[in-house]
Amino acid sequence: MEDNKKKLTTASGMPYAENENSMTVGPRGPILLQDFILHEKMAHFNRERIPERVVHAKGSGAYGTFTVTHDISKYTRARLFNTVGKETKTFLRFSTVGGEKGSADTERDPRGFALKFYTEDGNWDLVGNNTPVFFVKDPKKFSDFIHTQKRDPYTNCKSATMMWDFWSLNPESLHQVTILMSERGTPYGYRHMDGFGSHTFSMINAENDRHWVKFHFKTEQGIKNFTDEEAGEMRGKAPDFAQHDLLTHIDNGDFPKWKLKIQVMSEGQAKTYKWNPFDLTKVWPHADFPMIDVGILELNKNPDNYFAHVEQAAFAPAHVVDGIGYSPDKMLQGRLLSYPDAHRHRLGGNYEQIPVNRCPFAVNNYERDGQMRVDGNGGSGANYFPNSFDDIVAEPAYKEPSWDLGTGVADWYDRNAEGENDHYTQPGNLYRLMNEGSKNALIANVVNSMSGIDGPKKDIIVNRQLCHWFRADIGLGMAIAQGLKLDMEATMKSMGTHA
Repeated sequence: MEDNKKKLTTASGMPYAENENSMTVGPRGPILLQDFILHEKMAHFNRERIPERVVHAKGSGAYGTFTVTHDISKYTRARLFNTVGKETKTFLRFSTVGGEKGSADTERDPRGFALKFYTEDGNWDLVGNNTPVFFVKDPKKFSDFIHTQKRDPYTNCKSATMMWDFWSLNPESLHQVTILMSERGTPYGYRHMDGFGSHTFSMINAENDRHWVKFHFKTEQGIKNFTDEEAGEMRGKAPDFAQHDLLTHIDNGDFPKWKLKIQVMSEGQAKTYKWNPFDLTKVWPHADFPMIDVGILELNKNPDNYFAHVEQAAFAPAHVVDGIGYSPDKMLQGRLLSYPDAHRHRLGGNYEQIPVNRCPFAVNNYERDGQMRVDGNGGSGANYFPNSFDDIVAEPAYKEPSWDLGTGVADWYDRNAEGENDHYTQPGNLYRLMNEGSKNALIANVVNSMSGIDGPKKDIIVNRQLCHWFRADIGLGMAIAQGLKLDMEATMKSMGTHA
C-alpha cells in the first residue's frame, strides 16, 4: 500500500484486509462466528439511529458569526455584546416542528430557529421559532398540543380533527393559528424568514439593573413564502427543499444574514402594561416598545458532516450567560427543564462534550462519569465541593438581582383568568394589518384545513372554532364560514349558543 493511503481499520484501530466478504466454511458454506469485523459493522449499523427529536425532528444547520453593530451595554453586561465590532462564533439550526425526520421541508408548520453563541462566559442558546408567539401559555399543555400535531393513535395518520378540536378548546392558540394559516406558515426555505426568541428574557447590566427583553432576527434576504399550492407541489417534488437551498447558497458564498434587534421593557412598565408581558401568546407592539438594533448574524460555513453537527446539536433555553437571564414566562420555565432532559435521553448525560455543543472556553465543575465521558473526567482532581485541593471558586460577581414577584402564595392559577383571557384583540389586529392578498390567503388556508375536520363531533368543533374567528374579526369569521359553505342562519344561531 502506498504510504499516503489510509489503512482500513476496526473501531479499535486494528488494520484489516477484507471488507466485502464474510469468513465462511468454503465458498458456499455458513458464516463463521469468529468474523468479528462482520459483527462490529452490523452492530454499529444497528445503532446508527439515535432517538429522533420528538419535535423539531427534521432540520438544517450551519456555523456563522455574530457581529455587534450597536452598543447595548446600558441593558446588559453580557460580554459578547461589550464592544462594537466584536465577533462571536455561532451555530444555527432551523427545523420544522411537527413532522418526523423524513417529512417535507415545506409543510405548513412553524419553523424552529435555535442559535448557539460560543461565548467566553459559556455557551448561550437562544432557542426560538420563526413566530413571535406560540399556541399555549402553560407547559402542562405542551405534550397534549404536540400529540394533536403528530399521528392519530387509531389511524396513524395526521388529523385535522385532532388539531382543530384542541385549538377550538384553547382559544389562547388563536394568535399563533392565525400566523400559521397565513402565508408565513409556508416559508420559502429558511433564508427568507425571520427568527424570534419568542419568550420574554431578561438582561442585567453592570449596575445589576434588570430589563425584560424580546429578541428578533430580521432576515436580510427579504420575507418570501410559498403559497399553499406551491408548498404542496414542492412536498412531492423536492421534500428537502430548505436543506438544499441553505446548503447550496452557503457553498456558493451567498451567506445569509439577519439583523438582531431587541425590544426592551422596564420592570416598572411590566407591572402596569395592558397585557401580561410574560404571556407567550402575546406580542409587545412595536409602537409601545420600539426595535433597538444590536448586530448582524451571518451563516458562512456548512458542517462537514450532517450527523456530527446538525443531528447531535443540542440547544436549551437553560443555557444562558452572565448578563442574560430568564423571566416568569411559564412556557420558558417549563423548557428550562424539558430541553436538557430531552438531550440527556437522546444523546446521553455528557451531551455537552459533543464538539458542536462543547464550550470552546473553560469548563470547570464537579460533574463526573456517565456514558461516553471523553474530556478526561476531571483527571485526578477532587470530585466534590468545597475542597482543600483545587482553585475552583464560586464567583459572587455573577449573582443576579432578586425577583419581586408580587406574591408569596403558591397555587395553581388559571392562565386564562379574568385579565388574562383576551385571546382575540391581537389576532384580530394581525388580520386587519394584512393586505387583501394576505387576507384571502389566510381565509383559503383556514378553509382548506378546517375542511379536513370529520367524525361525529365535526359540527361542534367547526362551530366552536368559528366562534373564535368571529370574535377576532367578524369579517374574517364570515369569510371562513362562507368558505366552509355553512348555512349562515344556522351558523349565526350557533354563534349565539357558543357565545
